Amino acid sequence: MTATTGLSRRGFIVGTGATGLTIGILAACGPGGKDAPAEAGPPPPEVNAWVHIGTDDIVTVRIARSEMGQGTLTGLAQLVAEELECDWDFVKTEYPTPGQNLARDRVWGDFLTGGSRGIRTSQDYVREGGAAARMMLVQAAANRWEVPVSECSAAKSIITHTPSGKTIRYGEVAADAAELPAPETVTLKDPSEWKIIGQSVPRLDTVDKVTGKQLYTTDMKMDGMLNAAVKAAPKRGGTIKSYDAEAVNSMPGVKAVVQVDDTAVAVVADYWWQAKTALDSLPIEWQDGEGSDFSSSAFEADLNEGLTASETFIGNQAGDVDSAFAEAAQVIEAQYNAPHQNHACMEPMNAIALWTPEKCEVWCPTQNGEAALAAASEAADLPIQKCDVYKQLLGGGFGRKGASDYISQAVKIAKQMPGTPIKLLWSREEDMEQGFYHPITKARCQGALDADGNLVGLKLRISGQSILAGIMPQALNDGADMVVFQGLLPSGVDPRLEDQSIKYTFPTLLVDHAMRNPPVRPGFWRGVNANQNAIYLECFMDELAHAAGRDPLEFRLAHLKDSPKMATVLQAVADKSGWGADDGLSRGLCCFYSFGSYTAACAEVTVSDEGELKMHRIVAATDPGYGVNPQQIDAQVAGSFVYGLSAMLHQEITFENGETQQKNFNTYNSMRIAEMPDVETLVMPSGGFWGGVGEPTIAVAPPAVLNAIYAATGKRIRQLPIKDQALR
Repeated sequence: MTATTGLSRRGFIVGTGATGLTIGILAACGPGGKDAPAEAGPPPPEVNAWVHIGTDDIVTVRIARSEMGQGTLTGLAQLVAEELECDWDFVKTEYPTPGQNLARDRVWGDFLTGGSRGIRTSQDYVREGGAAARMMLVQAAANRWEVPVSECSAAKSIITHTPSGKTIRYGEVAADAAELPAPETVTLKDPSEWKIIGQSVPRLDTVDKVTGKQLYTTDMKMDGMLNAAVKAAPKRGGTIKSYDAEAVNSMPGVKAVVQVDDTAVAVVADYWWQAKTALDSLPIEWQDGEGSDFSSSAFEADLNEGLTASETFIGNQAGDVDSAFAEAAQVIEAQYNAPHQNHACMEPMNAIALWTPEKCEVWCPTQNGEAALAAASEAADLPIQKCDVYKQLLGGGFGRKGASDYISQAVKIAKQMPGTPIKLLWSREEDMEQGFYHPITKARCQGALDADGNLVGLKLRISGQSILAGIMPQALNDGADMVVFQGLLPSGVDPRLEDQSIKYTFPTLLVDHAMRNPPVRPGFWRGVNANQNAIYLECFMDELAHAAGRDPLEFRLAHLKDSPKMATVLQAVADKSGWGADDGLSRGLCCFYSFGSYTAACAEVTVSDEGELKMHRIVAATDPGYGVNPQQIDAQVAGSFVYGLSAMLHQEITFENGETQQKNFNTYNSMRIAEMPDVETLVMPSGGFWGGVGEPTIAVAPPAVLNAIYAATGKRIRQLPIKDQALR
């Protein structure tokens, strides 16, 4: 089998480059890295599960997490290289497969990439892997020289025997090191000794991406491979009633029309466009099911009812909030709304599957390799030991590719054509219609102020959809979905939820949830519930500050006395942006804690007399504890703002008669370059903890902008997106 590119967009970009990689090489080198010279003989020895070193000193770091543009692979490689004491210029990465992980008793841990956990939940064991490999290499050198290991040290892939001055390269002793037992105890470096961690080293995959050399699953070709296009029931709960395969069987390139469960039909053809053309011509009659009459407008009544319902799940409660409200000098109330949204990855769902009665293999972009393997096994009806998944780089994931529905489809199609590799590629319309959507919610916010403008009580009622109830009901806690309360949970109650706790201290507080689930499957959309919760809390804090006649910065800081780290990042963005300056710009603030990181933003905007919004600059501060690659954190902050601000400005999924009304980017828009503000990032790692980076900052940009719009116009925007609303 070969993975090749013909005359294509990639070929157009790079001319004659990027051809001829074999599938085996692609699977091994998918994540990218240095171009290693071709090596003759056996593969590089495995010093341990994390580290391979060739005789040419190329260090291959094996990593379980998925790369989808966020830089995780480079960051994790930095962690291993730091403890390994290797030359960074000789580092590359590769994916092990979930099947290999299973066969080796899950030596690489889980393969899930989500929740901004790529580095923070695997940093300890990958660093230990690097440190253990270094110890084994040094021991191997000491053995060869017949000297005490204590007289040897390592740096930049060279081991030195200090008394004699003798040196030897890692590549010369790697095979010997691989024969040694792993050390029983490993001591990690103190952060003060770090030389690679904390440095803005270039990403390992940048060159391949900008030169077009990097291949994705959609670029792959195999001998005898066919292409499939699929169409699932467009209405919620719909199934197949009938279809007429004879109507398209004679169309150019068509090889087969196959059914996928009772919900979808696929056409398999020589080329994808042939399959898509035939699929569009295929007469399909759908059977309505539960949810086929669902409409977003009608669901508003359910959400509104939840705002005042008596039965709720409590997420955070402190003090006697009802008494505080009864005795308040002033009560402020507001209602905010967040719609369904789609992940809308630039790379639609896709996978290649090859099924035989003895084995099933899948090549795919996935955020959850182990779940993908399980899905492949189930769809293939084969033991999991007879299946494997070869992860490829993701052209965007944002949580969507943690699901495995498209992988199951590819396998089920391939199973009907044994021995033939089948590449399934969803159309943009299919991708838009069959999403796992960001949940729809509303919030009723109430604040009690005393006569001196002090906040004495806060109530925040969330009404709406539960992700866990929709796709992981086994994770509910006595029926409650604690993920709904991201960023609003109490601290010190449950260590598993500590990274989503609220950092404000209020005299009295009640945060609860009235679960109202529409027949729309929800999903973990980048930032998850922290996004709308930050809007609910931080826009309402702004409202309370203005109602109390107090400066929004001072008002927030007054409630952050128990969280100096949050106060520090908030003050930093205020100082950097010139909070309070009289320069014609209107400013809005936000701070929020999620995924274990402290984040804050100050947005600078103007709104013209005609109501045209211009976002000039957003200053954003992040304290993730330890910052592995500051340059990459900069990129993540800016990228997250593109995602979060697109949602704030333009993006909304609505349903009518059970069907998604938005079909493509013409009706589900993303922000344009001209709309993007300048982003100034303050990376402020205070040490002592590992927070996430990929998602936390999404949450702070929209509320900062919304608060700035109020500062400019005196008008509160409480309904997202803002695209059709008059700002003046």
